[in-house]
Amino acid sequence: MKKLFTASICLIIGIPALTQTLEEGKKHLYYERYQSAEQHFGKLVQQQPGLAEAWYGLTLAHLYQEEPAKAAGILYNAPPSIRDDAWHAAAYGRLMLSQGKKDSAAGFFNHALDKTREKDPAILEAIARAHVETEAGDAALALELTAKALKRDKKNAALKTLEGDAHLKARDGSAAYAAYKEAIEWDGNYAPAYYKIGKIFSTQKNKELYLEYFNKALEADAAYAPALQRMYVHYFYYDPAKALEYYNQYAANSDASPQRDYELADLYFVNKSYDKAIEKASGIMGIQAEKAEPRLLKLIGYSYAGKGDTSRALSFMQQYFLTEADSNFLAKDYRAMAEFHEALSASPDSAMLYYTKAASIEKDSAALFEYYKKLAGLYGNRKDFAGQAKWLGSYYRNNEKATNVDLFNWGLAWYRAEDYAMADSVFGMYVTKYPEQSFGYYWQARSNAARDKEMDSGLAVPYYQALVQALQKDTTNANYRNWMVEAYGYMAVYEANKDKDYEEAIGYFQKVLSVDPDNEDAKKYIAVLEKSVKTESDKEAGNR
Repeated sequence: MKKLFTASICLIIGIPALTQTLEEGKKHLYYERYQSAEQHFGKLVQQQPGLAEAWYGLTLAHLYQEEPAKAAGILYNAPPSIRDDAWHAAAYGRLMLSQGKKDSAAGFFNHALDKTREKDPAILEAIARAHVETEAGDAALALELTAKALKRDKKNAALKTLEGDAHLKARDGSAAYAAYKEAIEWDGNYAPAYYKIGKIFSTQKNKELYLEYFNKALEADAAYAPALQRMYVHYFYYDPAKALEYYNQYAANSDASPQRDYELADLYFVNKSYDKAIEKASGIMGIQAEKAEPRLLKLIGYSYAGKGDTSRALSFMQQYFLTEADSNFLAKDYRAMAEFHEALSASPDSAMLYYTKAASIEKDSAALFEYYKKLAGLYGNRKDFAGQAKWLGSYYRNNEKATNVDLFNWGLAWYRAEDYAMADSVFGMYVTKYPEQSFGYYWQARSNAARDKEMDSGLAVPYYQALVQALQKDTTNANYRNWMVEAYGYMAVYEANKDKDYEEAIGYFQKVLSVDPDNEDAKKYIAVLEKSVKTESDKEAGNR
C-alpha cells in the first residue's frame, strides 16, 4: 500500500513537472533562443518520446534555424506512437509549407484539425503561425484559424498578436496595429505586441515611435532579446557606447552564435576600442579558420589605422582584397587603400589606382567630387597635366560647389598639358560664365597664340582685342598694365609681320607706351617700324 501511494504521488508530481518542461522549451522559442530550444526539446523527446508536442517544438527550433533537412530527419525518426498525433501532423505541415509544398502541407494540417475537431486553440495557433511565417503561407487562412482559436481561448494576447502578424502578411498595417494594441489591453506585460508595433514604425523610419515601443517591450520584459537586438542596432549608428550596453544585455539573453561574435567585434571598432576589436576579430578567425568572413581582415586593418599603424593596416587590407569577392568592396575600402599608400609614400600609382576605383563605384556625389579633386592633385604632383585636367573637369562638371577658381584651374591644366584647343574651350566657358572678369579673355588669347605660334592665322588677335575691351572697363585691375602691354604688343607684331601694316603696328606700340611709358621694347620697335615706313615711302616716291 505504501509503494502504491508513493507511485501515485510521483505520478501526480510528474504531470506538472512535464508541463513545466514543455513551457520551458516554449519560453526559449518565445525569446528566439532557437539553439537552446533545440537542446531542450531534444532532451525532452529522449526522456518522453511519446510527447508529440515536444517533437513539434524540436522541429520548429530547426526550421527557425533554417535547417529543414534536420527537421525532416527528426519527424521521420519520430516514434510510431505519435505519427498519428495532431502535433506531429502540424510539424510535418509546417515543414512542407516552408518548402513551398502547399498541397502536401494542407493534407497534414487538415489531419491535425480533424484529429482535434478544430477545437484545440494550440493546434489552431500552430497552423496559423505556419501560414504567417512561411512565404507560401495563406494570410486569409491564418486569420480564419486565429479567429477560431480566440473563440476558445479568449483574450489570449499571443493569439491576438499572431492575428496582427496575419494582417501584416495581408498588407493591412492598420488592422495589424489595432490587433497589437488590443493584445496589449489584454496583457500589458506581453512584450511581443509592443515589439511588433515598434517594427511597424521602424519600417516607416519613425525613430521616435519605434524607440518608444521597443522600450515599452523591454519595460514589459527586460529579457526580451528581439527588442534588445533592435535597440542595439539603432544605437550602433547614433551612440556606439549605448549600443554596446544594449548588446551586452542582448548577449546575456540570447544564444551564442558566430554572428553575435561578429557583432561584438564591430561594436568594439565603432567604440574605438581598437585593441579589443583586433583581439576579437583575430579570435574569430582562429576558431572559424577557413569559414571566417574576409571582412574581419578589413576590420583589423581599419583598427590598426585607428591606432595609427598604417603599415599593418595596409597589410591586412591587402589580405582582405585578395580574399573578398570584388562585389563586396565598398568605395571607402578603395579610399582607405589609397590613403594608406599615399601616407606611406610607397606607390603613388597605387594610390591613384585605388582612388580611381573608389570614384568608379561611389554613389555619394559629395564624396565623389572629393575623389576627383584628390586625383587631380596626384596627377598634378607628378606633372601629368593631361591627367590632372581630366579629373579637374570631372570635379567641375555638375558640381554646385565648384567655383570660378576650379574652372580656371581646369583650363590652366589643359594649357600646361599643351592641349591648347581644350584650354581654349575651357577658357571660353570661363568668358561665358564670368564675362566681367579678364582671366578668361587673357588665357583664351594665350591658348590661341600657342595654337598659332607662327601667327599664320591670327587666331589670338580677336581674343586679345576682347581682352583689351574687358581691361578698359577696370583700369584698377592688378594685371591691367602687363596684360594690356602683352595684348597691344601681340597685335602690333601680327600687323608688322603678317600683314606688313607698319603704321597699324606703330599705332599698337604707341598704345603700349600709353599704358607703360617706359617700355623700351615699344620705343625700339616704333623706331624700327618708322624707318621701314620711311623706306617704303621713299620707294614709292622714286617709282613715281
